Amino acid sequence: MARKEKKYHFIYKTTNLLSGRYYIGMHSTDDLDDGYLGSGNRLRLAVRKHGKDNFKREILEFVESRVELKLREAEIITLDEIAKEDCMNLVVGGGGFNMDEHHIKCAIAGGNAFAERLKNDEEFRKEHAKTVGDNFRKAHKEGKIKYDTFTGRSHSGETKKKMGETRKKQSAGKGNSQYGTCWITNGEEVKKIKKEDLDSYIRDGWRRGRK
Repeated sequence: MARKEKKYHFIYKTTNLLSGRYYIGMHSTDDLDDGYLGSGNRLRLAVRKHGKDNFKREILEFVESRVELKLREAEIITLDEIAKEDCMNLVVGGGGFNMDEHHIKCAIAGGNAFAERLKNDEEFRKEHAKTVGDNFRKAHKEGKIKYDTFTGRSHSGETKKKMGETRKKQSAGKGNSQYGTCWITNGEEVKKIKKEDLDSYIRDGWRRGRK
């Protein structure tokens, strides 16, 4: 028996409010307020260390089906994206068309030449990312995956209303990913902290701002 399709499908970004590091992923749910932050290994460890209250999830965009969601994630989470210093993603997007985090870690630890090249060769990363995307689209074209395109259709009134409510929450007060934080510097290092901790940093020689 086929699993029932969830009501909402979206790309999200979860940000560590203390460090500014982020994780991008896809999620399908019947409840937009389900509290889901992501499943990446780095993200889970960071949440365990700093607590959920120091992380904020924002919805970047909605799509209409799980398959469309996988296609969109493959376009967004590329090898160039995961190579960024602040990105906590370890693998490219798109579900089954990428290596999982465990295999990449083991490959690098074991001196695997392919994994090392992915890590250090920018041109090779770009070419591999293109190959992953091309393979995904080829599988769709050959009918190996079903892609219920959204072209020519529109979101229902209920979905539009829910999307608007979610975006409003994200941009106001505590819903803003930067709420309750500020940048500080000691002249050499710059970092983001919770405003409630500012006084203690000031006493240790830090000052507010990035310069």
